[in-house]
Amino acid sequence: MNYKAESIKPYNDTDSKTGQVRQMFDSIAPAYDFMNRAMTLGIDRLWRRKAVRMLGKSQPQHILDVATGTGDLALLLHRMLKPKQGIVGIDLSEGMLSVARRKVADAGLADAIAFETGDCLNLRFADGSFDAVTVAYGVRNFEHLDQGYAEMHRVLAKGGVLCVVELSTPTGWLTRKLYDLYTLHIIPLVGRLVSHDVRAYRYLPESIAAVPQGEAMLGIMRAAGFTECSFKALTFGTCTIYLATK
Repeated sequence: MNYKAESIKPYNDTDSKTGQVRQMFDSIAPAYDFMNRAMTLGIDRLWRRKAVRMLGKSQPQHILDVATGTGDLALLLHRMLKPKQGIVGIDLSEGMLSVARRKVADAGLADAIAFETGDCLNLRFADGSFDAVTVAYGVRNFEHLDQGYAEMHRVLAKGGVLCVVELSTPTGWLTRKLYDLYTLHIIPLVGRLVSHDVRAYRYLPESIAAVPQGEAMLGIMRAAGFTECSFKALTFGTCTIYLATK
């Protein structure tokens, strides 16, 4: 099935979305963490922590973090859950991974967290390799949502848990007006000043608006074979945590 989010690309309509997403994140990697804090007023840290607490109920011991970016979720997973078999983080962007590797080296956790270049649509891991898969703020960047979810389902062991954290659009009238003002005008302006990549921070609100949300997202998970699918909206609906079981 084709989803609107798959057609929203950072730069143009000719190159593949996967290639453009890689290019975009390589471009903004040095400013990414600062922009994350600025865009969410630091609340993104609370969202990650909430997601890890929810995931922690299943006590995963081997975790794959898809679209790991600069490694914030991977580091938090280690600190809060300390999985005995470690954490593997994959990302398309070497620029983002270089930041992640520096963080892990500075924390002395190179033996517990490994990062590698990888495409969520074609994971190199064997079936049933992990008992948890996480994705924070990355699903909307998948070129093919169905394929991405099918791959994550494949590499999960039976009974394993998928945890997705994704930005979403609030439904309240006043909240939506304020949200639109912030995401459509203020964020692109700050992004242009800080990262010098104008298009990247216009892509952000476009991709959030386009990605399936709530029950629609759960439908994609179920179609990929997941069960016990649920979601929890946070902060007036600006972020949603999805959980599902293989």
